[in-house]
Amino acid sequence: MIDKNVIVQLAEEKLASSSNYLVSVDVQPGNIIIVEIDNDEAVSIDDCVELSHYIEDHLDRDADDFELEVGSAGITSPFKVLRQYLKNIGNEVEVLTKNGVKLTGILKSANENSFIITVEKQVKPEGAKRKITIEEDLSFTYNEIKYTKYLIRFK
Repeated sequence: MIDKNVIVQLAEEKLASSSNYLVSVDVQPGNIIIVEIDNDEAVSIDDCVELSHYIEDHLDRDADDFELEVGSAGITSPFKVLRQYLKNIGNEVEVLTKNGVKLTGILKSANENSFIITVEKQVKPEGAKRKITIEEDLSFTYNEIKYTKYLIRFK
């Protein structure tokens, strides 16, 4: 079986000279290699082809037959690396916590340990007749959530 660390190293070598970055590498049984990349702007098909050729050129098909898929992180895919959180600061995201609570809000900040989203909620002040909308910042560590992803809304 092909070593995942070899693929990670090859991908990072190739991507070091570009604005693309590695999101994930998965080596499945049967040597099916799936490489996912992203960019702060956009990933082109040429970027994927170039990385695919680079990895293929550095692997020996005679030693290990393999299938290689190189693609970009989908717009609705969950974030996997900090850089994806950083590129989406200011955007609306959906967060699903490990205890099953789904929230939507604006991604306010992110660092290596946690991230903050600003959510809107309805509260009724004491003595008021109507509820008002307030904003609240909620902080999460990455191990508290199942996923965070960019939220697309059609209005």
